[in-house]
Amino acid sequence: MTTDHDWITTPVTADLLRGALDLEPTERGVLPHRLPARARGQIPDGQLAMAEAQPSGVRLVFRTRATAVELETLPTKLVYVGAPTRPDGVYELVVDGRPAGQASVIGGNTMTVDMATGAASTRPGAGGTLRFDGLSDGVKDVEIWLPYDETTELVALRTNAPVEPAPDRGRKVWLHHGSSISHGSTAAGPTSTWPALAASLAGVELINLGLSGSALLDPFTARAMRDTAADLISVKIGINLVNTDAMRLRAFGPAVHGFLDTVRDGHPTTPLLVVSPLLCPIHEDTPGPTAPDLSDIGAGRLRFLAVGDPAERASGKLTLRVIRDELARIVEQRAAEDPNLHHLDGLDLYGEVDFAQLPLPDQLHPDAATHRRIGERFAKLAFTAQGAFA
Repeated sequence: MTTDHDWITTPVTADLLRGALDLEPTERGVLPHRLPARARGQIPDGQLAMAEAQPSGVRLVFRTRATAVELETLPTKLVYVGAPTRPDGVYELVVDGRPAGQASVIGGNTMTVDMATGAASTRPGAGGTLRFDGLSDGVKDVEIWLPYDETTELVALRTNAPVEPAPDRGRKVWLHHGSSISHGSTAAGPTSTWPALAASLAGVELINLGLSGSALLDPFTARAMRDTAADLISVKIGINLVNTDAMRLRAFGPAVHGFLDTVRDGHPTTPLLVVSPLLCPIHEDTPGPTAPDLSDIGAGRLRFLAVGDPAERASGKLTLRVIRDELARIVEQRAAEDPNLHHLDGLDLYGEVDFAQLPLPDQLHPDAATHRRIGERFAKLAFTAQGAFA
């Protein structure tokens, strides 16, 4: 730590964090979680455990006169066997609603994943400190958005002036659940994921439950949404159910109803938007599962393949077209008794014309430019005119 400031250390407490549903005390500090402890106790696999602990949409928010801010963290970096080293996660500074800087923390724990076998192991490491300097000396609202793709233990917040929680600005809270595309996939940074972009354009507070590989209609996720205060709710359903080949059409419909019923138990009249899958050509008519093509991973090129058999649609295997049709039918049926339930076709966010202009680099996930397009379209379609959240 440098010594050219008289540093004040402020404990990181829940009133300084937004976008997290739980804050776990650790030996060094605190670990933000996007699912509550009870849900975490029911998580069946390491993929979801990793995804919910990656703080997509989570940010420190405080008011201060400080001209310098330090944040000490212990990140967990992901390493894929045979692949080049991934870039360090990005922290973004926002001051009074305007972008004001980016930084990364070098080092940390290392989780090594073998995509061929699914095996994973973690090696402990030392954390680090990022610093934002040269801020104005007036009273200002400061946000530090955490990396969407690194589990981030918060060790210490240091400033050269006192810190207090930022006041409530009266913004509506938008609670969103989706897959890795909502989680962030390959966005440029934490404020550039499509949900974060849409929230910024709409002037709402985001709670992002985009869970990479894990939008599977899990009952514990529905209960977490049921129990979370929100003014607006959206659920993006489909791609992970095909990726994992998790269920057939017979189970899908009742599972959607059950998920929505649970959310409605806690939010009986809240605007609730069901979003069907974006275009993904490999799975439009071919069921899952999805498999990684590792032939070029050493050069940093990963692609995904659909390895299901299209003929198995007849036995109830799910494709994206099947899911879009079924979601439209379910929402129309339920909306007769639930006027605050709405449907948005994912092809209106990213469809065939978009794929021709901005193809999916790995056949599954959008790049940074596509995140921006999806976020701008969602803000327009959901938050304006006749949108569900107007």
